[in-house]
Amino acid sequence: MIKAFRPLFFIFVILLFAACGTPKTILTRQSVAMPKREFRGAWIQTVGQSRYQHMNSAAMKHYFSEMVRKLDEAGINAVIFQVRPEADAFYKSELEPWSRFLTGVQGKAPDDPSFDPLAFMIEECHRRGMELHAWLNPYRVKTNISNRLAGGHIYERYPERFVQYGNQLFFDPGLPENRNFICEVVRDIVSRYEVDAIHMDDYFYPYPIAGTPFPDDKSFSTYAASQGFSPSQRGDWRRNNVNLLIQQIKYTIAGTRPSTRFGISPFGIYRNRRNDPEGSDTNGLQNYDDLYADIKLWVEKGWIDYNLPQLYWEIGHAAADYTTLLHWWNANNFQQHLYIGQDLKRSIDKNELQTKIRQSREMTFVHGNCYWYGYQILDDFEGVAGMLKTDIHPARALIPAYTHMHDGRPGAVKKLTEVFTEDMHFLTWEHNKRPLQPETAQKFVVYRFHHKEKIDLNRAENIIQVTPDNFFVLPYEGGDKRYIYVVTALDAFGNESKPSRIKLKL
Repeated sequence: MIKAFRPLFFIFVILLFAACGTPKTILTRQSVAMPKREFRGAWIQTVGQSRYQHMNSAAMKHYFSEMVRKLDEAGINAVIFQVRPEADAFYKSELEPWSRFLTGVQGKAPDDPSFDPLAFMIEECHRRGMELHAWLNPYRVKTNISNRLAGGHIYERYPERFVQYGNQLFFDPGLPENRNFICEVVRDIVSRYEVDAIHMDDYFYPYPIAGTPFPDDKSFSTYAASQGFSPSQRGDWRRNNVNLLIQQIKYTIAGTRPSTRFGISPFGIYRNRRNDPEGSDTNGLQNYDDLYADIKLWVEKGWIDYNLPQLYWEIGHAAADYTTLLHWWNANNFQQHLYIGQDLKRSIDKNELQTKIRQSREMTFVHGNCYWYGYQILDDFEGVAGMLKTDIHPARALIPAYTHMHDGRPGAVKKLTEVFTEDMHFLTWEHNKRPLQPETAQKFVVYRFHHKEKIDLNRAENIIQVTPDNFFVLPYEGGDKRYIYVVTALDAFGNESKPSRIKLKL
């Protein structure tokens, strides 16, 4: 395990061994200033949102289309859309009712029976070459105990499988039948929707309430001893319950749609150094001890495909300094996919956003960022949309390739051809795309170079389009400007094909 304080020579040795045959899950850094491969996500939460409840289906479609357009223009390439905020659904489900945050009443369907918000968002994102990650909260059922549940809700059928903690209602994480049901929900989504990932955030065991123990005495007495845990090991037993869920979800996804990833966005502190010599130099709530989320184990075991810790604090924060945590996660993520969660408002208020992104790009094993919360990009809070577009994301970026899931190349595009019609000039090409074969071409990258420019596909500024279509409409620039266009294919894991090129006059 690499330590943040080790000499640079040690990192050099690690990279040298990487070149000599270490696992190919180690990601190659591109230019710090403008990386070609970079995760650029935005969280779009639905819990607590009332805006959707006042829209009919037609208005909501328009809103979603504009949402994706604005995020795309700001350089976002992955939308993390919350589809299960309270054991309910922003999609058609036979397992759980429609969300109250969608229509105002849990169980009430949209006014247009054919409208499926998740399916629509997937289509809008994929049409622009962006990813859609379906965000689920595993255990939460009610954010307020007074909320009314729809008739037929699983709670009404099996109330003994749930516990109230504070003013909220949760699935009891200690019950195997609850893990099975949550995995049924995941399987249902992955089998029917072309989501690029299943995403969960920091809500596992709930955030602790001072002086109020979590009420799991019944499930602990039923299962702990048979699972090898003594009465003094309740914390270990709780961590094991979450470990079992994470492992089971990964296997469920892999057995249903192998190209779909599983990502977790944990609270930003794993453990404080005072509790663990290998923890971070921080003083705050801990994933391991307080939320029973052993995120390091999940990464090490390969139960998740990306880790996205929420580093929402300021640079220099007394209890949890952003830079300290950034270096700690960079050194403690087993060289797997690591992205950083950024708090837009706090970063902008402190004038730190660009510095934080620059610092993240300087880390050897950090390959992207995600912004909380995405509505602030849509609202252009303090000009953040323009800042992202002009200063932070001046060029498009491809999602980092998930070579640990599949390490190969799709076939190159063929018959790259220039086509003229009476009012259009465009490129077309053929490919080996097979919807049920994720190793084949799923979308395409279009690059443009001046005719005397060196063809370098590592230059992000030469990417002009990422598209699922096998054509590209060309601009008209007077008819005497010469360019070279290059087209490559991407498979569902982000692997890129060999290039095909054509010389053109525009």
